[in-house]
Amino acid sequence: MKSVNISVVLFFYLYDYFVYGDVSRHDEITARLKEKMNRMQLRKLYSDSKTAETEAEREAARKEYLDRVGVPEDFRY
Repeated sequence: MKSVNISVVLFFYLYDYFVYGDVSRHDEITARLKEKMNRMQLRKLYSDSKTAETEAEREAARKEYLDRVGVPEDFRY
């Protein structure tokens, strides 16, 4: 199983949330976790665009990555 790195601040927020029941930062925790998940998905797409087994899979991953990042169609190669 792979590891995931999170910031120390997010770790403390999660610790307070689960150990002490401090729900005051619930929205911030949710936002930071969503941001982390988005970055992980982008990284996976980028890696797949370079290392997928077939050219079609690499191209599909490259296209989805560029779509998510927001690169315009006419600016792509």
